[in-house]
Amino acid sequence: MTDSSATDSDGGAGGPTTAWDHLDADLAAKLDDAAAIVADALADFERPVVPWTGGKDSTLVLHLVRRVAAERDEPTPPVIFVDHGAHFEETWAFVDRWTDEWDLDLHVARLEEVASHEQGTELSLDDLSSRVRAELTRVGHEGDTLVVDADSMAGNHLLKTVAFNDLLREEGFDAALTGVRSDESDARADEQVRSPRGDDYTPEHVRVHPILDFSEADVWAALWAVVVPETTPDYPVGLVPASAADLPTGVDPADLPISPKYWEGYRSLGTEAGSARTADEPAWLQSLGDGGERAGRAQDKEDLMSHLRDLGYM
Repeated sequence: MTDSSATDSDGGAGGPTTAWDHLDADLAAKLDDAAAIVADALADFERPVVPWTGGKDSTLVLHLVRRVAAERDEPTPPVIFVDHGAHFEETWAFVDRWTDEWDLDLHVARLEEVASHEQGTELSLDDLSSRVRAELTRVGHEGDTLVVDADSMAGNHLLKTVAFNDLLREEGFDAALTGVRSDESDARADEQVRSPRGDDYTPEHVRVHPILDFSEADVWAALWAVVVPETTPDYPVGLVPASAADLPTGVDPADLPISPKYWEGYRSLGTEAGSARTADEPAWLQSLGDGGERAGRAQDKEDLMSHLRDLGYM
């Protein structure tokens, strides 16, 4: 990894002391705190993992984890990508590209008996396993059939949360370093930096949220001022492009660890059918902090999000 800022680290618990001299003091302090949270987690847990969607928040966390792990002279922890069967093709291409570029140990979480069917397929509950039927009862699903829909209550739970929990259990991961932010929705407002999880359905583990106190604007500022320059050779620190025409000669949007959907005006990435552009301009140029970040996400109506999080959703 190319590192453009000075670092003084002993690699121990408590995190590195990293100089972000080119950043606003508030953002630098938040990044210091986030790096310390990551370092503590790497020290405290035997088998941490990074859930990565290819979106801006989890990409920032993944970069911090890679950075801190390198400072500690440790390998980057494994990464989980949840395949709910309804991703943008661009999301898959982005994840594949940067998995190779960063030499990640990528694990794909997928509930095959549901995800193998096309979205919109109607399945008879009699054809599903007793375990899946139990999970459907848990979410209050009624009727004798299930329509495969990653944006519905039942579909989201099965295709995302259950698939994620299955992989945690199979691999013995004891901590998940997520990109959750408290300002994204009211359902996340009371989240803690460390959130222990575990019950009859969920394997015991701790959710660790390094960027919990970051705003949407903070994330974009960190991506353009830290993540992009540290991963893209010769990228000018401080350059925030208004369009691809602003990029340095020879640099294409595909060369940057920024999902192409953000260039197209999406502020939050979910399923292909359930996500919508919120403006014509790139996400980082929109009215950040207006409460509309997840407005284009079909699954993120507040009552649905609250229930899903009670069931273990991120």
